[in-house]
Amino acid sequence: MRQLSGSDAFFLYSDKPGKHQHVSTIYIYDQSTAPDGTVRFKSILQHVRQRLCTSRLFRQKLVKVPFNFDYPYWIEDPHFELEFHVRHIALPQPGDWRQFCIQVARLHSRPLDMNRPVWEMYVIEGLDNIPFLPDGAFAVMTKVHHSAIDDVTENDLTVSLHDTSADAAEETRKDLWRAEATPGNFELLSLAWFNNTTKMLETGQALWDKLPWIGGHGHETEEALHIGDEEAPHTRFDDDLSPHRVWDARFFAFEDLQKIQALVPNATINDVILAICSGALRLYLDSKDELPDRSLWSLLPIHVHQESDRGIPGHRVKLIRAKLMTTIDDPLDRLQAIQQEMIRVKSTDTISASEMAELQDVLPSATMAAAARTIVASIGPGEQYRENHNTVITDIPGPQQPLYLCGAKLIAFTGMGIIMDNLALAHTVTRYDGQVSIAAVCDRAVMPDPALYSDCLEAAFAELLALTRKRAVKSTAAAAR
Repeated sequence: MRQLSGSDAFFLYSDKPGKHQHVSTIYIYDQSTAPDGTVRFKSILQHVRQRLCTSRLFRQKLVKVPFNFDYPYWIEDPHFELEFHVRHIALPQPGDWRQFCIQVARLHSRPLDMNRPVWEMYVIEGLDNIPFLPDGAFAVMTKVHHSAIDDVTENDLTVSLHDTSADAAEETRKDLWRAEATPGNFELLSLAWFNNTTKMLETGQALWDKLPWIGGHGHETEEALHIGDEEAPHTRFDDDLSPHRVWDARFFAFEDLQKIQALVPNATINDVILAICSGALRLYLDSKDELPDRSLWSLLPIHVHQESDRGIPGHRVKLIRAKLMTTIDDPLDRLQAIQQEMIRVKSTDTISASEMAELQDVLPSATMAAAARTIVASIGPGEQYRENHNTVITDIPGPQQPLYLCGAKLIAFTGMGIIMDNLALAHTVTRYDGQVSIAAVCDRAVMPDPALYSDCLEAAFAELLALTRKRAVKSTAAAAR
């Protein structure tokens, strides 16, 4: 039995009907590389069964303490059933990219069963009319509740599912798993009494001062939530959510992003990604006659990994608020401005990721639940916090060598993040084997045309790449002279 950390429990307490706190990962495969050129569902099911012992999230379910008196516990599910978690579906006709995006968005919209291990996997066939995919391509979509994805297990699912060669022999793994009996209420409440007494001694008034949105001090609340800076303009992305989602993704060659990066001295790949998203937001909102005369702002979650944190469960995340410079028309000037903005925000003195995680881990469960409700509330500081960000952009480094599932080569790796009221657009950036994906998830009522937004991402990328070609032509001409 293992207790949920405070930083992970935050996502559990933030879960609301129609606004679920799970993330999805989408893998797309070329099955022609498999030993016999075909991968069957029963082979994938057996493959997953063989890998269950490689990650603790596969068979652990949550047990809640009565009345939320303490953080929940993970136990090994005594009634684990693999066939419930791994499912097999096919796209409806015509099996094109639009149908695929609709299907995965619908799957992402549905809640997980929180009485079982908090993950699902869908094997999706029928990707028959997608020009940039090979014949016979299939996809796997995984959904995992954010409370189960801490900095320790974050890459567990991808690593556990895949091999580094197409002909890797299936390992015989010794499964040491043992089911655990569900603890009774008396045991849970006794542990809660001990834990809460300890935490009360550890926290004291200093914690109340460090987390002013719980203490209720207005001015300090603004500083803690970073809402005292320049306000973000109101856009269509800053309204309440419906339960329905849309999703789309575009893929770019990493070497092309490196060419764009070279346009601005000391720019980073992350600066280029922000410039592409900024350009797409400009194009999309301008097509609706809704482009504000003030710059949009993005929330940037940055994972901070320290050697001293190794093996400690919980999220170590620093949140950065950055201006996207959407008021700048010229793409090169916009990239330069974003590069300078990122230098500024990275030097801003904020609560460190490790300090925030420590604070969350010593908070009593009831206090953390109150903090989560404040952040997702429709009124008050939480709403102000979300309204001061127009979008979220999360960059997730992925494996840089080819991966295989049952011999099928992974050819595309992308994802789908979390959105919430007043923050209805989230970008998930993934990097895999020389390819970068930018995927956008949004509320369907807010963005009824996700393909248009993805076209805007491609257009913003294309205008930046065109600048690299112009520079190359000028360099060639100068060398010829």
